[in-house]
Parts: sequence; structure tokens; C-alpha cells
Amino acid sequence: MKLTDYIKDTRGEMKHVNWPTRNQAINYTLLVIGISILTAIILSVSDSVFGLGLQHFVIG
Repeated sequence: MKLTDYIKDTRGEMKHVNWPTRNQAINYTLLVIGISILTAIILSVSDSVFGLGLQHFVIG
């Protein structure tokens, strides 16, 4: 397959892609940021609790 055929086929396939609207892209981005922050908070709290537990048993 030639490079030009590949590029033509790729351009043809890209026309079939259902692209999100600007509003959808913004909403999805905000959702990902929110879930990332929530996950960071949960992991931070879990790490702190685990660390305190280890300190209590090792040092305590």
C-alpha cells in the first residue's frame, strides 16, 4: 500500500467520526478534572490514614 493511498483512506475514515460538540468537549473535560481531583483526595486521605496506622504500630 502506498503512502498516498493510506492518507486518502485515513481522510475518508475521519469523515465518519462523530466529533463531540464544543459544549460536550468542555463538559467531558470538566468531568475528567473533577474525577481526577476526587481520586487525588481519596488517595491522599487513604495514604495519611495508612501512614498514621503504621506510625502507631511501629513507633507506638
